[in-house]
Amino acid sequence: MARKDAISKLKDTLVHRRNALRRALAGDLSLLQELHQQKTGDILDAAADTVQDELNSQILEVESRELAAIEEAIERAERGDYGICEDCGKPIPLTRLRAIPYATDCISCRRKSEMSNDQDGTVRWNRIFEDAEVDSV
Repeated sequence: MARKDAISKLKDTLVHRRNALRRALAGDLSLLQELHQQKTGDILDAAADTVQDELNSQILEVESRELAAIEEAIERAERGDYGICEDCGKPIPLTRLRAIPYATDCISCRRKSEMSNDQDGTVRWNRIFEDAEVDSV
């Protein structure tokens, strides 16, 4: 019963985070549009604006990927398979879900996936992004 309650709370957390990201993305997009309309200043101002636009664009991209992952997690929760590893079918530990509520795999399967990717010489940036979140929690 405790896992079921924890999963329910995690779903609530996902819904709150989804709503916050939606508001942030809507606000960021409208801010970018406003800034593009206010082009003033010299060439240095234009260069600084370009750098800021690039940073904002990268932040929007990360937030958009997180939003997509959260929406998928909410769909899994509604289907009843949230918290189940997509690779091995075992329950994902609650500590992992608390760190990354939209995780789709357990630590063991994640490590196997990363090891196979390392052997191929490829890097999965979404894996790095998720691991960075685990470290920051």
